[in-house]
Amino acid sequence: MKPVILAGGTGSRLWPKSRAALPKQFLALTSDKTMIQETVQRLNGLDALPPSIICNEEHRFLVAEQMRQINIDNSDILLEPVGRNTAPAIALAALHAATNGEDPTLLVLAADHLIQDSATFQAQIKQAQVLAEQGKLVTFGIVPTQPHTGYGYIKAGPAMGNGFEVSQFVEKPDMDTATQYVNSGEYFWNSGMFMFKASVFLKALETHAPEMFAVCTKAITQTERDLDFIRISEDIFATCPSDSIDYAVMEKTEDAAMVTLDAGWSDVGSWSSLWETGNKDDNGNVSIGDTLLESTTNSYVNAEDCLVSVIGLDDVVVVQTKDAVMVANKKNSEQIKTVVNNLKKNKRPEFEFHREVFRPWGSYDSIDEGGRFKVKRITVKPGEKLSVQMHHHRAEHWVVVSGTANVTVNDGTTMLTENESIYIPIGAVHALENPGKIPLELIEVQSGAYLGEDDIVRFSDRYGRSDK
Repeated sequence: MKPVILAGGTGSRLWPKSRAALPKQFLALTSDKTMIQETVQRLNGLDALPPSIICNEEHRFLVAEQMRQINIDNSDILLEPVGRNTAPAIALAALHAATNGEDPTLLVLAADHLIQDSATFQAQIKQAQVLAEQGKLVTFGIVPTQPHTGYGYIKAGPAMGNGFEVSQFVEKPDMDTATQYVNSGEYFWNSGMFMFKASVFLKALETHAPEMFAVCTKAITQTERDLDFIRISEDIFATCPSDSIDYAVMEKTEDAAMVTLDAGWSDVGSWSSLWETGNKDDNGNVSIGDTLLESTTNSYVNAEDCLVSVIGLDDVVVVQTKDAVMVANKKNSEQIKTVVNNLKKNKRPEFEFHREVFRPWGSYDSIDEGGRFKVKRITVKPGEKLSVQMHHHRAEHWVVVSGTANVTVNDGTTMLTENESIYIPIGAVHALENPGKIPLELIEVQSGAYLGEDDIVRFSDRYGRSDK
């Protein structure tokens, strides 16, 4: 069995926690582990190969670091140069898995689902594997707990071994139709999880979506290995049709099968879904962080780094981060996507980044700024180095708080330790490295007429981000 983890989503309905540069699959929303870490660790104990993970180019170092944190250091990380929906992504994984003449059974999972009962989940995976090895394209149908208009549904057909034939895939229904589906006992939520032999899926894709199959087959022959990553040719892959696996294959094949799953599943698609699956107090509230609730009921309150008090409200969502606060009626939490679209349209930084931004070498937190200055707290991991770079519009002053910094400015190199500082003039070519065994913490004070992150000219970079 070869797990394939799809990690390319944006999670915009979970703003302000989930953002373009740090979407929900890389956040710890339901435990102390991130959702992608939970997804991978949920497979512990199964007889499975290391996972293939498919993600966007800009998230590659997040994936690598979060896998390293849970001691998964031999996974394949495939980089989608452009998004083309789930069918091409799965095709790339299947083709890559078959490059050495092997034909593993692929277990396709989303990186951002919650499954509370891992034992039942693993048991149903084993049931699905039996059907997959018989040449079936298996999907997992979630036993519905209530009528839900946010999910597509699968209608079960005749029994087939440990599962069912698929009678029909149906789109997201209105509430009356969803109620009829649930009451009938014949319909299950479409989970977006699948299991099949790589060869069976590829044959079905070639039959039902030949152009997509041809482009993906060509693209996989042009891959390049880069550090932990497998790069796909953008020129080729950009010509691929965009379609979901449901539309491209599952709704057209005669070999679709379904295994049911009742294991506390949620796609964590909105704040209201986190309320539904969270641990509630006697007033029906789910509260996380430093919160104080008075006369408040049936609400979800999440405080990141300060006290959040909610008084006299019912059925609300309140989420606080270092740079944003979102308050919504729980029934209207789907409209958060409209807010996110407006942030993107107006080019607000809160669309893409948190105040704390993660980089392959560590992170920085913009703790204060004004008209001509910005203050950052920078953390550099042991052994890591920022790019050799320069700025046209700003000077920088660095003060080491803890650890050791190896600083290059033009042709000179200086070693700095705690409470020592250095000045980087405008136009100076400079670099920062942590040669030590502990994290390097420093305060950076920027000053100048323009302090945007795009005022960086990189001359060399160990992470492949050079401009020169």
